[in-house]
Amino acid sequence: MLRLSKLTDYAVVVLTTMARTDGALHTAASLTERTGLPAPTVQKLLKLLARGDILASHRGATGGYTLARPPCGITVAQIIEAIDGPIALTDCVDGQTGSCGVESLCARRGSWDKVNRAVRRALDDVTLADMAAPPLFFDAPAPERGTALAG
Repeated sequence: MLRLSKLTDYAVVVLTTMARTDGALHTAASLTERTGLPAPTVQKLLKLLARGDILASHRGATGGYTLARPPCGITVAQIIEAIDGPIALTDCVDGQTGSCGVESLCARRGSWDKVNRAVRRALDDVTLADMAAPPLFFDAPAPERGTALAG
């Protein structure tokens, strides 16, 4: 199963909160309050996202963080890489060596590159603006058979 880390999930929560405020300056404290995430987690995320060029840091008494680019210019792939490092489905993707115990015997060596590139393209196609947009529909459960809809 391919699963993102909790920290990456929380990063998307923080970033979508920021994206919905049209370039406003945010502090760790304000983001902690708005997202409900623990302060140490928000502080860690802000540092990682700034280091990954997703956020711009503004120092001083009235400092804080802003998005480094418009939300439509930040991809989910960039967010994942800022938090978790390079996107790789297996240890041998994109020519990586030395991290697999059966590397010299593996007939699939390099075969995962095509899959990894497809996943990367998909993640590059989704932007922070897409993630921050309200859902287009409400996916309500279907009524049970034999019951009338209220109306």
